[in-house]
Amino acid sequence: MKFSLSWLKEYLDTDADAAAISAKLNAIGIEVEGIEDPAEKLAGFIVAKVLTAKPHPDADKLQVLTVDTGQVAKGGDPLQVVCGAPNARAGLVGVLGTPGASVPANGMVLRKSAIRGVESNGMMCSTRELELGDDHDGIIELPEGAPIGTSFADYRGEGPIFDVAITPNRPDCMGVYGVARDLAAAGLGTLKPLTIEKTVGSFPCPVEIRTDDPEGCPAFYGRVIRGVTNGPSPEWLQAALRSAGQRPISALVDVTNFLMLGFGRPAHAYDLAQLTGAVVARRAKDGEQVLALNEKTYTLDAQMTVIADDSGVHDIAGIMGGEHSGVSENTKDVLLEIAYFEPERIGATGRRLGLASDARTRFERGVDPAFLDDGLELLTSLILKICGGEASEVIRAGSPPSEQKVVSYDPALAEQLGGVAVPQAEQKAILAALDFDVSDDWNITVPLRRHDVEGAPDIVEEVVRIHGIDKVASVALPRADGVAQPTATPAQKLERRLRRAAAARGLNEAVTWSFLPVPDAEHFTDGNGGLWVLDNPISEDMKAMRPALIPGLLSAAKRNLDRGAKGVRLFEIGRRYLRGEGGTSDERLTLGVVLAGEKVPSGWSTGKAQLFDAFDAKGEVLALLAEAGAPVDKLQVMGEAGSQFHPGQSATLRLGPKVVLARFGALHPRTLEAFDVDGSVVAAEIYLDAIPEKKGGASFARTAYSPPALQAVTRDFAFLVDAAKPAGDLLRAVKGADKANIVDARIFDDFRGAGVPEGKKSLAVEVTLQPGEKSFTDDELKAIAERIVAAAAKMGAELRG
Repeated sequence: MKFSLSWLKEYLDTDADAAAISAKLNAIGIEVEGIEDPAEKLAGFIVAKVLTAKPHPDADKLQVLTVDTGQVAKGGDPLQVVCGAPNARAGLVGVLGTPGASVPANGMVLRKSAIRGVESNGMMCSTRELELGDDHDGIIELPEGAPIGTSFADYRGEGPIFDVAITPNRPDCMGVYGVARDLAAAGLGTLKPLTIEKTVGSFPCPVEIRTDDPEGCPAFYGRVIRGVTNGPSPEWLQAALRSAGQRPISALVDVTNFLMLGFGRPAHAYDLAQLTGAVVARRAKDGEQVLALNEKTYTLDAQMTVIADDSGVHDIAGIMGGEHSGVSENTKDVLLEIAYFEPERIGATGRRLGLASDARTRFERGVDPAFLDDGLELLTSLILKICGGEASEVIRAGSPPSEQKVVSYDPALAEQLGGVAVPQAEQKAILAALDFDVSDDWNITVPLRRHDVEGAPDIVEEVVRIHGIDKVASVALPRADGVAQPTATPAQKLERRLRRAAAARGLNEAVTWSFLPVPDAEHFTDGNGGLWVLDNPISEDMKAMRPALIPGLLSAAKRNLDRGAKGVRLFEIGRRYLRGEGGTSDERLTLGVVLAGEKVPSGWSTGKAQLFDAFDAKGEVLALLAEAGAPVDKLQVMGEAGSQFHPGQSATLRLGPKVVLARFGALHPRTLEAFDVDGSVVAAEIYLDAIPEKKGGASFARTAYSPPALQAVTRDFAFLVDAAKPAGDLLRAVKGADKANIVDARIFDDFRGAGVPEGKKSLAVEVTLQPGEKSFTDDELKAIAERIVAAAAKMGAELRG
């Protein structure tokens, strides 16, 4: 929210400058995001009067002006300025940009120059050039009484502009008056009393006003003002709106915006000539449509509150008015509407329609229900002063919430919960300044506008923030003597260990969104129980919770490849979001890996570039699983990695047929096409939640290294197995043949060809045997070999002769 210092001082009597006000706002919980001083932007621009205007001797559309900058009365000479504006004339008072000034609209620095051979000492400026409006048809025309030679910034008198962030729990500060109240309570001045001029209606309201939806619109007040003249609003009002970032439109519209920005109270003005019959707050009918002020048509449903007459809907209640009933320059009679809308209804309607507005922001947080009459009187008096006219009597349909909350409070809580001792007298003074009513027994009546105050802790917050959060002493938390206990959970330690391991292997960590476009998420849902789709997503591209980590990593890899990266190695540790039975949420910790592009670039020593393949993904998975403490030597390689993977170049790693620890392989061409990725890409996912926990307690140190006293022995075997049989199955069988003596086994040859039957393959296995206290005898080696052959035979392998 933006407002100027001059607007704030209309409600706050203070001598504090912008820096002091900014510091106090931050101290009481209203964060100042920035301060802009228009005087800096308008430096070098002064109020000047055109004395003479003559045609340029060498250009039909230019004039040569003599301009008084306040020096003529002192005996000085006027400046000569070349100008092309059609309204430039003798006697006009405007704004002159002097040499050295920077034009706000384009950053051009003005200099003394010659235009078509005639010297020009600056530039007469339009509103667009000074970023004060959109008018560029001529130069600015100021009133005749404007002080010649005065800085234009001083003449406008806006002063610094604050940009503050109002948290959702403080709707009472969504107007400048509410901010002034907080500053006054904090001791930075005195809150000026709000003068409400009551307007007695001179005729009965000619329009029936009622609320047929008391749940969505408990109170609906209105009155008619006839005989108004709608034109530009006065300069003070336009300046206030410009400081808030609003564009002045017309007096009737500007007054309603001034009430909203100044007092946090949205209101609306209808052109009475465009209304038919009674004006009613009611539920919309399914399928009803309204053309809103943003020139978009919205389709409504029966869960929304609208303002309508006999001809149809005119207003999406509390959010935005309709186009055809809005006021215009021809409006003569207006209906003023001010209402209280139920916050949850406004929020739900805005989300369903995807429609945001300043009014919605205030209504869905909760406006002051006690400010309806005062707000309508303020609106009426401003319109009568600016636009003239005659006001009717007020019609009040329904009534706003009026029951005030009473909170039982103990002043000692300020120190117990807030950490600072505040004298009881000061606590009462602070609460009274914020309009809380404090009884002798500390039962506190909460103002209706403070929807955020529900109990004693909220009262403590009010007291402490106004007293000064900076006065709360920094106190260390209690800590037990001795060695601090570890705070990281086993899962957190596992994540840290895997991050280091993945980075050490040359992978770059990516952090991708937990949300995906629905088509991308659906591509990875097979067998995962459905998607979680958000009702109120940030955007359509972030609507579904990710069922896998690969889609986000794949999109990240694509962005890097599209920008010229030759090879991409990415990993991410995060959660997948699965939809369980009955719509339950299932979040699973997962490690994802994507390898894309070139594994080894082309070169004189390497030849053609080498691309990543499924075995690279398998190598990463096995290394990371080993780091995670998984029993890698017991894993089985099985198929069914998913439809997203290439069926002949992918697999899963399992502990038994049901416990899947990981899947890896080359992605299917259909997957690459769906994500618009060129080339070959391999990927993997490790399901960290499926890794079994180690038995026994953890140890701080490794066991002492004790090398064997005797040299290891190796023996080679060649087995005939089915060509489709995974080599890992044979290795497991061989290692399990004699666990006491066999310390390792590896496949060193896979042969298929002459001498090997059709449908078979020859796998050569090197087995490493480690003797213990004495060397192996020939008989012992023979017995071990027989056990190896027997174990291999059980899984269908035959020793090759």
